[in-house]
Amino acid sequence: MLACALIGASPHLVAGAQVKYGVVVQTVKSAELAKARTYVWTVTRPSFDKTIDAQIVAAVDRELSARGFTKRPSGPSDVTVTYASVSRTDIDLKTSPRDGVPNQSAVGTLTVDLSNPTTRELLFRVRVDTPIDKNSAALESVIDASVKAMFEKYPSSPNR
Repeated sequence: MLACALIGASPHLVAGAQVKYGVVVQTVKSAELAKARTYVWTVTRPSFDKTIDAQIVAAVDRELSARGFTKRPSGPSDVTVTYASVSRTDIDLKTSPRDGVPNQSAVGTLTVDLSNPTTRELLFRVRVDTPIDKNSAALESVIDASVKAMFEKYPSSPNR
């Protein structure tokens, strides 16, 4: 009974719900972001895979640079940047199983936050959920495309 309750509550199951993949902006403080020119990274929940971590950081650095930001290795800055990533398996219960196995797909979720370094107020939070192939050598291009799509939602134009 407990196992059934845990399976029913699992965020990995997609029963009857249409899964939405794509970019969602969760927080934007445009006025504060318009003044920001420098950033530093702060670590919170990075990928356990160091290669993926480096790819995400590099992709975010490229997008921030394209928007006129200058990265500082440490010290005072206008914003702090962090990200969190997780992978999950979505199970489609609406379609017929193949060979008795439910249809499954790997999904990556990436959230990037830009915050005020003094008050820690969230200035920009953007999230993307996208299907991934965990074993793919093309994961870096998925990361690049996802981060690019995320920053297309940034409130100011590139190269301010």
